[in-house]
Amino acid sequence: MKLGFLYAGQGAQHPGMGADLYEAYPAFRAVYDNAKVDFDLKEVSFTDAAGVLNQTRYTQPCMVAFAAGLTTVLAQQGIRPAVAAGLSLGEYSALHAAGVFDAETAIELVAFRGKAMETAAAGRESAMMAVLNLDRDSLQAVCEEASDAGCVVIANYNCPGQLVIGGDKAAVEKAAALAKEKGARRCMPLKVSGPFHTPLMAPAGEALAKRFETVDFRPMELPVLFNCLGDVKDDTQTIPELLVRQVQSSVYMEDTIRTLAAMGLDALVEIGPGKVLSGFVKKTVPELPVIAMETAADVAALPQRLAELGKE
Repeated sequence: MKLGFLYAGQGAQHPGMGADLYEAYPAFRAVYDNAKVDFDLKEVSFTDAAGVLNQTRYTQPCMVAFAAGLTTVLAQQGIRPAVAAGLSLGEYSALHAAGVFDAETAIELVAFRGKAMETAAAGRESAMMAVLNLDRDSLQAVCEEASDAGCVVIANYNCPGQLVIGGDKAAVEKAAALAKEKGARRCMPLKVSGPFHTPLMAPAGEALAKRFETVDFRPMELPVLFNCLGDVKDDTQTIPELLVRQVQSSVYMEDTIRTLAAMGLDALVEIGPGKVLSGFVKKTVPELPVIAMETAADVAALPQRLAELGKE
């Protein structure tokens, strides 16, 4: 079967994620045991006794370790993607799946990325809000109108009817009020620690650009769709420059999902805790099957589920 792997992003994490996979699969276990981070990756992921998992610097390496471990387990069973994509930090997991990074490098890079994003957000009153049931053009106009109060942009194009705005708190709140006047059904504040995927993350982009100078980016073994494009890259674009751009510009997830659907895939496999991206897929291209993978039971059931899809 022709499968696309879709990797979850920040916000889907929860204590206990990956604990059963760690016990069940040596390949999953090896990713965690070999990770080079400055905290106890297993403790934060599996129990989070100190309550730090939702802090960006911890979230990102924990999520990418989970994704890299599960990707490795599936590969050992002969289940590999024809194409990969991910939401925000999930893009690093997609690049791992494509052979650009090994697991240790991917985890190390997002640990650096998480700290850089926290530093960029420090000391600034910022906010992000999900805006429901307002079209792109209307929300773009709203952001432009509210920009006299500070930076506010559309940070995420998640799926039809769900967009996310981010930036300076005053500007985001003004934009949310205007969005409701324009017909938005709801504007929901998001519990995040910074204005991610906005120009306010430019310092994080600069830090990443310097870090990438020391990283070996291997050739992609399969196509990866990039957040800031909603598509594959062309020959004039490099992976480092797209990752630098990604952290400070909009995530085109709806466009990415539509591009995946146009590639003739038999199904998408969401890798990560939760089913957030599965929900985006169902709202964007409901005809494309999507299977969420989070637990050891999910891994055991996957061959049968794929066999059933192949008969349809």
